[in-house]
Amino acid sequence: MLWIVNASPLILLGKIGRLQILKQVAPSYIIPEAVWAEVLAGPEQDPARSWLEEQEQDEHLARGRFEVPEILAWDLGAGETAVLSVALRTPNAVSVIDDLAARSCAQAFGLPIIGTLGVLIKAKAQGLIPTLRPELDKLVLSGSLLSEEFRAKALCIAGEH
Repeated sequence: MLWIVNASPLILLGKIGRLQILKQVAPSYIIPEAVWAEVLAGPEQDPARSWLEEQEQDEHLARGRFEVPEILAWDLGAGETAVLSVALRTPNAVSVIDDLAARSCAQAFGLPIIGTLGVLIKAKAQGLIPTLRPELDKLVLSGSLLSEEFRAKALCIAGEH
């Protein structure tokens, strides 16, 4: 199974100091060039940018343009389009994406998806983080818009009622 990672999960995991979890939880992953460029264009002090600058490009960077016309028709951002286009062409791929419109697009094409919260839930299930609640609190403090309903659902899934 190959995870195709978008910018927002990288940025959010970076903001809460949990980027290393991606390497530990993902069976294997790649980051499309459009996503890589988007993160590197961010603020110099962004943890996701610093993390990407340290990554082995040959191992994790998917070079090239991957736009699939059916995905382009959804008028998503360049990163989301690249992630979903790669996923559509890759058997057993999972799109790691938070954007609501991109998630709707993925569902329309029957593509498996996981978001930042799903990554954190998997990390908790694997014992990489002791509890989910503090991670959700950090996400909210870093500016992530998580509704109480969504937080409650994530905590329930993680066994933290």
